[in-house]
Order: sequence, then structure tokens, then C-alpha cells
Amino acid sequence: MKVARLVQKFPLVLLFASPLLCAADLASYRGFHFGMSLSAAARHSGMDFSEATVIHQRPAMIQELNWRPARFSSSDTDPVELVRFNFYNGQLYRMTVSYDTGRTTGLTPADMVQALSAKFGTPTTVGGADALGQQLSVERLGDDQSHLLARWEDADDSLSLVEVPYVSTFQLLIYSKVLNTLAQTALLEDVKLAAAAAPQLAKDKEHEEVDELAKTRSFNKGNFRP
Repeated sequence: MKVARLVQKFPLVLLFASPLLCAADLASYRGFHFGMSLSAAARHSGMDFSEATVIHQRPAMIQELNWRPARFSSSDTDPVELVRFNFYNGQLYRMTVSYDTGRTTGLTPADMVQALSAKFGTPTTVGGADALGQQLSVERLGDDQSHLLARWEDADDSLSLVEVPYVSTFQLLIYSKVLNTLAQTALLEDVKLAAAAAPQLAKDKEHEEVDELAKTRSFNKGNFRP
């Protein structure tokens, strides 16, 4: 009733707004959504949060959780082999979906784009190697040999379909633009911190080796009997 009244009262407004009202939700995938906590994502996947791996600890905590749907399902038709979840300070910011090659054998890039378009609508970008090369360093889409096939995006989130030729597989790369930017900034800062700390760490390691050698020498000297 409310929708009918709105159509009668504001037909032109709703006409131009209809693409927005029908826009696909790029912020969620199979019940996982950006911003959800690691513990919530682990529960939803059937895993335990202790199965997550710490990738970086400074200046932000970056964690990774790998989920294989087949581990928790009796279905033998699910095309998804692996979903890698990445968390920035405990918040889900990125999902990488890898398809089982056995379930996509024979499918062309056009087949994949068509299947995803049925769910997410018309792609905002239809790409190729050049388009991927332009975006790779900023978006960290994956392997240098990957090819961008299509991208769906809105102001907040991005979903890209890529093909990885050398393993003949397709991947979905989905991320929150805000959280992904924060995570990439933190990762770059971690590299700088590691480079700055490297000389001191090398000196500390050298001192430890000298001290350990001295201890070993003292022990062996005291116990040596010709």
C-alpha cells in the first residue's frame, strides 16, 4: 500500500530512483557482510575464530580466515572451493572467492559475467588486462597474471570477477572501499616500520649470537677433557 501511494504521488521521482532501489547489495556475500566481527564471521561459517591467522599486528591487526564450504556441507554441486576473509582490527573488509575448477570447466568468461549479472545487475566496468593493470597497484586485486573480466561497484563497495589463467580458475574479489583503504594504508605503514627497524634487529641478532657463542664456549671449555 505504501509503495502504491508513493508511485501515485511521486511517479517521476521513483522512476529515476528505481535503479537505486533495485541495486544489488555488494556489501554482503552468503550472509557475511563487511564490518562484521571475526567471531561473528567464524560462527556463521561454522569455524572457530581461533582458526584465523594473524597476517600483521602493527599499526593495525590484519587477520585472515579461510573457509571451505564443502567442509560444512554435504552438497557436491557448490562451485565455491574457498573463501578467504580478511579482517582489519577485527572487522571484515575483504572477501576473495575462489571457484572449483571442476565446477567451472568449460565456462567462458562471458558465461561467468552473465551469471553474475543476473545477481548483481549490469557491470559498471567490463575490463581486460589493461584495465586490471591500471587498478592492480591500488586495489591489490591479486596475481599479476590475473585478468579483470568485469566489476560491479557502488559508492561503498566493489566486486570484481577475475580470471587466473595459469590455474584456469575464476575468482571474485569483494571489498569495502573504506575499510580496504585503511587496511592497505596499514600494510604499507607496516612495511615502512619493518624497514626502519631492520638495522636495529640485525644488531640485536648479532649480539645474541655473540652472547650465545660465549656461553657455549664457556660451557664447553669447563667440561672439555682431552
